[in-house]
Amino acid sequence: MYVYMRLFLGFILRGPFFFKKSAFLRRYFTFFAAKFKNFTKIAMKKQIILTPNAPAPIGPYSQAVKVGKTLYASGQIAINPATGEMNMADIPTETRQVMENLKAVLTAADATFDDVVLTTIFLSDMGHFGTVNEIYGSYFTGDFPARATVAVKTLPRSVNVEIAVIAAL
Repeated sequence: MYVYMRLFLGFILRGPFFFKKSAFLRRYFTFFAAKFKNFTKIAMKKQIILTPNAPAPIGPYSQAVKVGKTLYASGQIAINPATGEMNMADIPTETRQVMENLKAVLTAADATFDDVVLTTIFLSDMGHFGTVNEIYGSYFTGDFPARATVAVKTLPRSVNVEIAVIAAL
């Protein structure tokens, strides 16, 4: 590895003219670049996160996917994982169930809400924003993540709230 780095630095110091003239250097630089490419592929292998403490996916997707030190959690809705039933008595109850489902997915990936860097909240009606915002905020301490909140026409199973998160581990 030391030899490859010296050759690479030699290219930087001597400029592209030297690189074009030296077949030896071109060969080793190409070899080094290929090794580095394979290293990053191994380091960035994706890992599927699946926990029984959150609702099973209702379609062809995963609860979360971990790539390197980033966790991408799918949107959660108010399904009680123990019963499989929707928990939609009112907006506060629905929002708490969504946040508990997200908490279970984060825990399965050895993460917490403090690791979340971005959330996306989908609402069936922006009139629910105040209630959802209050409950959502109670799950975070200290620095809050970036967030987008949008109102959509319909959500899966006609729920009122769906939240997806991205966390930096």
